Amino acid sequence: MIFSGIEIRHKKNTAGAETIDLPLPETVRIMMEQTMGAPCTPTVKVGDKVYVGQKIGRTNAPLSAPVHSSVSGEVTALGEILLANGKSCDVVEIKCDFAQTKSPDVRPPVVNSREQFLEAVRESGCCGLGGAGFPTHVKLGVDPGKFPIDTLILNGAECEPYITSDHREMLENAQGVIDGAKAVMKYLSIPECIIAIENNKPDAVEKMRQLTATEEHITVRALKAKYPQGAEKIICHSCTGRVVREGEFPAHKGVIVLNVSTAGFIDSYLKTGMPLVKRRLTVDGNAVRTPCNVRAVIGTPLENILEFADCKTDIVWKLLIGGPMMGICTYDMSYPLIKTANALLAYTEPIRNKKYIEANKQTNCIRCGRCISACPMGLYPTELEKAYDKKNKGRLIKLKVNLCMNCGACSYVCPARRDLAAKNQLAKAFVLEK
Repeated sequence: MIFSGIEIRHKKNTAGAETIDLPLPETVRIMMEQTMGAPCTPTVKVGDKVYVGQKIGRTNAPLSAPVHSSVSGEVTALGEILLANGKSCDVVEIKCDFAQTKSPDVRPPVVNSREQFLEAVRESGCCGLGGAGFPTHVKLGVDPGKFPIDTLILNGAECEPYITSDHREMLENAQGVIDGAKAVMKYLSIPECIIAIENNKPDAVEKMRQLTATEEHITVRALKAKYPQGAEKIICHSCTGRVVREGEFPAHKGVIVLNVSTAGFIDSYLKTGMPLVKRRLTVDGNAVRTPCNVRAVIGTPLENILEFADCKTDIVWKLLIGGPMMGICTYDMSYPLIKTANALLAYTEPIRNKKYIEANKQTNCIRCGRCISACPMGLYPTELEKAYDKKNKGRLIKLKVNLCMNCGACSYVCPARRDLAAKNQLAKAFVLEK
């Protein structure tokens, strides 16, 4: 496996911006679908008094995690919210009393075994904070009899443009990140840990190396800054040389990949018992006058975050949750903050002159091969596009469409402006449906 990827402008405007705690909003709306997997069912009703850290959504589904209140106050409504993917889920609306009274259930968990540790991680509501949102207890809970894990990789690559929330985690909570990693290593009996950071963050690399200088089983590795270096299968190969094939996860190769912010949260939960009710995110984009990193409670309306960053919401043309390569467009500025939102990017509408229109006009494929060179998984995006247009399921499977990670590198480098990344996702859905 040879990782190609693409060179991309980093635009890390907020790398030096210390995290600011956002003021509490008057009302939060907390979605019952915060992670990958099954949504939760509300456990509260209108009129109930709730407290910070109180569980307000639960499910028995293995691939899911409970949801907790991020504020103290009164439940004022139960309803539904339309998601960016067209589906809907339940939402709990809470009017904040600004007292931030902690729930009596918030206390450090008792952890003395692997089973207790995994149960604690589940009860914390923890999911991957790098953007994917995979329930962390599921990732950590692989059967050691079937898949012996010998390496933990802390993913601090943060290869998407603009986003610096993980960078700030490594600078502001470096010891917490390391302690979280040591807890995972202890309870899951993992002998080695690699903290992987792209080399465009030299201050984070240096700080982590200083703090782990006496840690015999933890090493810090500076990786080349190349997109998408932070993708799970890519960073696994970059750090260990192991190839994660189609249908496999890093655990199949003896590796668990955990985001640095997730490790930092695990440490915090083990020490305080406060579940995942707030998160750090980067606010940037050309519509934002004061790019910054903020820490906000889950359920905060996005418009509150934008206004705090001195962004006039009436000039916003496109609003992205996540990065410009893999983020999701949202349709509504009152949309609530969710656990997986590591960035909020706001852009103004481009000036659509003749030059702009010509430069962005889609044309026929010119067979340049740039998309093939850019694909980190070695796929053939032009051939995948043809196979999907012909609805040729067999050809799509043969071309290994399911290896596509939706990084967007193919579309980014295409001089013909083909919708290659979008077609790949439609193709994956088509294969799954058939």
